[in-house]
Amino acid sequence: MKQISSVNNKLVKELEKLNKKKYREETGLYLIEGFHLFEEALKANRKFIYLLGTDEALNRAEEAGVSLDAKNVILINKAIARHLSSTKNSQEIFAVLKIAQPKDFSFNYGKWVLLDNLADPGNVGTIIRTADAAGFNGVVLSPESVDLYNPKTQRAMQGSQFHIDIIIKDLTDVITQLEASDIPVYASMLDKTAKKLPDFEKVAQLGLVIGNEAHGVSDFIANLSDTKLYIPIFGQAESLNAAVAAGIMIYHFA
Repeated sequence: MKQISSVNNKLVKELEKLNKKKYREETGLYLIEGFHLFEEALKANRKFIYLLGTDEALNRAEEAGVSLDAKNVILINKAIARHLSSTKNSQEIFAVLKIAQPKDFSFNYGKWVLLDNLADPGNVGTIIRTADAAGFNGVVLSPESVDLYNPKTQRAMQGSQFHIDIIIKDLTDVITQLEASDIPVYASMLDKTAKKLPDFEKVAQLGLVIGNEAHGVSDFIANLSDTKLYIPIFGQAESLNAAVAAGIMIYHFA
């Protein structure tokens, strides 16, 4: 097993850069941290480019089925773990994976959440996790949405990225494919022409558009959708958090 003991090691410096979107895009790689994400990736048979951990962490990884004799397994010390970590209390295990986005994908079936320019990584991760829990087929992020591989997004997803399809794609193309397959597309909006969520019955297939936290669903995407809907508010709050609103709608149609 290879061992690294210095934070100035060339590989450590390269992996540290994976916490930045620009470098993730340049290399086509991303970093996951912590045992839960590691175990979920392992269950999903994802191949690790590198697996790094302290002695204690790698021993636990071995118990989960990882061969410590593999060339891509690297022993690091606690100083390096702290250096690579994006959290205050690191579990001292990290894995590097390839970013896998399909060039062509068919949206002619199932239940999908479409995220229109969402900006908060916690919201995006929570919505993906909720869609996974509710049995949806997947989530589509517009290219302008927050980076899927952001460490905060990764933590909020809690491994759901390994369970359902998560696609980064222009929502215009996705909505066109859904509607061509007679799959209704609902846009969540506070709009005079919108209809109340409780008025809608559960459907076998749909696209559910959730808009930007500050500006909502864009007019262009809203006009492409079949119907606008909203969640009734009975108190004095002006609106709901995007992830909370998405969760209510996702489970309404689950």
